[in-house]
Amino acid sequence: MTITNETITVLAVDDDPKILRLIASHLGGIGFKVLLALNGNEAIHQASLHHPQIVVLDLKMPQMDGFETLTRLREWYNDPVIILSATDQEEEKIRALDLGADDYVTKPFGPGELAARIRAAVRRVDRLRDTTGVKEPRINAGAFEIDLAARVVYKNDQEIRLTRTEYDLLRVLVMNAGKVMTHQQLLQAVWGPEYGEETEYLRTFVKQIRRKLEKDPTRPKQILTEPGVGYRLLIST
Repeated sequence: MTITNETITVLAVDDDPKILRLIASHLGGIGFKVLLALNGNEAIHQASLHHPQIVVLDLKMPQMDGFETLTRLREWYNDPVIILSATDQEEEKIRALDLGADDYVTKPFGPGELAARIRAAVRRVDRLRDTTGVKEPRINAGAFEIDLAARVVYKNDQEIRLTRTEYDLLRVLVMNAGKVMTHQQLLQAVWGPEYGEETEYLRTFVKQIRRKLEKDPTRPKQILTEPGVGYRLLIST
């Protein structure tokens, strides 16, 4: 299915009616279908009733905050969740991402940025669903391609030699393209569940991967650093 604004239903959750009106006005004006909820209980009810393609969730809400709402949603809701954070505190972002959020936007935010993040998150999930069950998927990441069956990476049709760990780290980033992956998520996915604090491992291997795949490793365009949080891989066009 072709992903367009008109095919996406967004559930926006915030206890501030002004924020909800802003989101509804902008996203609705460019074609999204927008559902609104003023608290966590209402959000869970709306999500179960309408099955939106994505939830935009505020963290700071009375009674049931965004963390608890996210935890309860993730018991059954598998589609993307973007967090709205009123503060730029890294601890909050990391906690939300570890609980299952796909991305975050810090307030105040530009409506255009929010719309772009929504489209990217929905397309990422749709792309992963398209490859589910495919025995030998080869993913075109723009500047390079990764053959998941052969564990081979190509750039300009030339095979790029990666170490086993470099490949494993790149694969996790590619399979979660567009999503912020925390340091802990990456470390545990690549090195194992006993890891979580060894961020120097990530800095070293990301630097090596950038050197092999990025046009200018000092100004990366695909493997981006989210300061204090983790990394995000973008699919270039």
